[in-house]
Amino acid sequence: MNTTNDIWVIDDDEAIRFVLQRALRRRGYEVTCFETVGDVRAALRKAQPRALLTDIRLPDADGLSIVDTLGELDLDIPVIAMTAFADLDQAVSAFQKGVFEYLPKPFDLDQVLSVVERAVAAGQAAPVVEERTGGNRLLGESQAMQEVFRTIGRLSRSDISVLITGETGSGKEVVARVLHENSPRARGPFVAINTAAIPAELLESELFGHEKGSFTGAHSRRVGRFEEAAGGTLFLDEIGDMPLALQTRLLRVLAEGDYYRVGGRDMLRADARVIAATHQDLEDKVRAGNFREDLYHRLNVIRIELPPLRDRSEDIPILARRFLVQVADELGLEEKRLLPETIAVMQSYDWPGNVRQLLNLCRQLCVMAPGDQIFPADLPAGMTRKSDAEASPAEWSESVRQWARRELMAGRTDLWGRGLAELERILIDCALDQTGGQRQKAAELLGLGRNTLTRKLQKFDSEQNDDDEPASQAAGGT
Repeated sequence: MNTTNDIWVIDDDEAIRFVLQRALRRRGYEVTCFETVGDVRAALRKAQPRALLTDIRLPDADGLSIVDTLGELDLDIPVIAMTAFADLDQAVSAFQKGVFEYLPKPFDLDQVLSVVERAVAAGQAAPVVEERTGGNRLLGESQAMQEVFRTIGRLSRSDISVLITGETGSGKEVVARVLHENSPRARGPFVAINTAAIPAELLESELFGHEKGSFTGAHSRRVGRFEEAAGGTLFLDEIGDMPLALQTRLLRVLAEGDYYRVGGRDMLRADARVIAATHQDLEDKVRAGNFREDLYHRLNVIRIELPPLRDRSEDIPILARRFLVQVADELGLEEKRLLPETIAVMQSYDWPGNVRQLLNLCRQLCVMAPGDQIFPADLPAGMTRKSDAEASPAEWSESVRQWARRELMAGRTDLWGRGLAELERILIDCALDQTGGQRQKAAELLGLGRNTLTRKLQKFDSEQNDDDEPASQAAGGT
């Protein structure tokens, strides 16, 4: 017998069960908790909940398998999937199986409660869709990327128009390919065109094709990208650069579904899902009169906004490691390993070229970095160079640590003496610069006596003279 307002929670973590149970009961729900999929399958033959929250990784089975069980029992119960190991493939798979929502851990409790209320109101799970997998991968553990994954998962059941926004190099085409490969059109072609890279006078022909003799140089009929993408997806990259006149033609295709080749008389039917992308602010272009407002609304049915890499620095290690493996495999080279201090430097960098720049850097490091470990010194100078104001004590100490490791790996000795001597030089030079060369004030800043500072300076001068003497003799000095 059904419990009218019962919510089931499946999780092998006692703390998670406790938190969810308490929060849901405060909202007026009855809550039953389980630790395994097997326990739920047995319970479903006696009662059914209004909604079911399940962890994906459970001791006896994949939590998503409960969706299959519900199908076998012909039960329409919304399933909310939870996981601490979220990635794109898992998100897409969850939605394609028919989950109502997909929540990465740690989750916001208010968000969970809101999802449960929507699930209860819906009354049934989303329809099951045939699973499709693709070769393109998006990686990221950041909240921003988890939201992108969830959006892609939801869109896997439709071929609705999508607008992808984000800075150059943020991965807009990768997202477009993933959307295609996880859509009902996955078996059709994926055709991409960069509207900014094609001269305006040729772009119309590229998109719609042309007939023989329609213009100078049109020696034969040409099939356009819309025809090439029939049954699949047409990806219009940098749509913000499309000329206004051509925007009008594109709008008609999207609104009415038909078009003509340049110079043609036969009407053709468009059968391609359109995904557009831009790094520009289309709202600003609309206000400036450089982009049609009606076309903007046609394209912007669903928007996926990709965050810049600098705003998801927690994703840099996983991306860099994946790229290094990928590049090493492509080039037949030994895989290289990033040191923690190298990762720290990479995470503090702004990455104006975003993910594309990171991939190119990994290609460079895979070929050029000596040994199987990548040190901060192996990174481009612009990435590691910081002003005195920007460099933190932690970053400075990491630089010292990196120097020591290199020296030890090279078999050099007396690191203690040489390291302390160099540190003394740096501190004394900085103090003298700060005080305009006044030794008494410099000594006070350093916490030294004036005589001690004088002795150290004399020692430095003596060492410098010793170092210079052979060079002087080699140059002909006496």
